[in-house]
Amino acid sequence: MMLPLLPGLDKFDLAILDLLQRDNTVSQREIAKTVNLSAPAVQRRIQRLRESGVIQAELAILDANRLGRPLLLTVSVRVHDEHPQRTEGMRQRIMAEPAVQQCYMITGETDFLLMISAATMLDFEDIAQRLFGGDDNVLRFQTSVALRCLKTGSYVPLA
Repeated sequence: MMLPLLPGLDKFDLAILDLLQRDNTVSQREIAKTVNLSAPAVQRRIQRLRESGVIQAELAILDANRLGRPLLLTVSVRVHDEHPQRTEGMRQRIMAEPAVQQCYMITGETDFLLMISAATMLDFEDIAQRLFGGDDNVLRFQTSVALRCLKTGSYVPLA
C-alpha cells in the first residue's frame, strides 16, 4: 500500500532528506547553509520528519566482508499456501533472524525474496535450517550466492 506524501512536505524538506540520506553525519548547521534555512528551522523540520515516520532510522552501514561475513545470499522461497495464517511462523522467524538483511513478499514464481548475510556456507545452512526446517508450508527455497557487489544502498530518489 502506498502511503500519501506527508502533508506539508516542501522543497526544503526534500532537500534536507536528500542530504541526510547521502550522509546523516552532516551537521544541521551545514544543512542549513546548503538549503538556505536557519539551523533551528532545519532542526524543527528534521524532528517533524522523524516524528512523522518519514525518517525511519539513522544508522551506520557496515562492511560485512571486514567483519567476517563475506557471503551475501539471495533466497527465493516458494510456499504451498500464501495465506497469512500459514506463513505467520516463517515470517516471525525471518523477522527474528539477524542474518536476514531484507525480506520482500513478491509476485511471480516465488513468494518471498530474502537477502541473507553469512560467514560461511555452514553458517548459511544453519540459518536456512532455522528459517525453513520443519515448516511444511515451505515448498522449496532456492539460493544464489552474490559473487560481487556492484551497487548497494537505500537511497530514495526525491524528484
